[in-house]
Amino acid sequence: MSDVTTPKVHKSDVEWREQLSSEQYRILRQAGTERAFTGPFWNSKEKGVYHCAGCGEKLFISDTKFDSGCGWPSYFEPVKPGAVTEYSDSSHGMVRTEVRCANCGGHLGHVFPDGPPPTGLRYCINGHAMTFEPLK
Repeated sequence: MSDVTTPKVHKSDVEWREQLSSEQYRILRQAGTERAFTGPFWNSKEKGVYHCAGCGEKLFISDTKFDSGCGWPSYFEPVKPGAVTEYSDSSHGMVRTEVRCANCGGHLGHVFPDGPPPTGLRYCINGHAMTFEPLK
């Protein structure tokens, strides 16, 4: 886990607010969370690539998506090493591992060690933190 990683994309708070919807801003820039079973993509089975809603960077592919039953889109690995960064998160009275976009620093969700093979990881990601590009 990283302590500090400097994202490549830098924008002012005003620029982020102009670019993102209020829900995207709350999640990506303020580390918010959408309610379970309400966000986009939690039950999608469509094939394609999930991108960061903040900067467009590729994050996950549908081949790594699985139904974890948690109410958020879940993946067992990012699209490539270094696509996301991990940070220790001790908010809300628990210790978890926060996941952010490595390119813009946007909060995506958390990763847990209870996923399927081959990684055993469950990247539990807010749907509003992503956009989707279907396979053609």
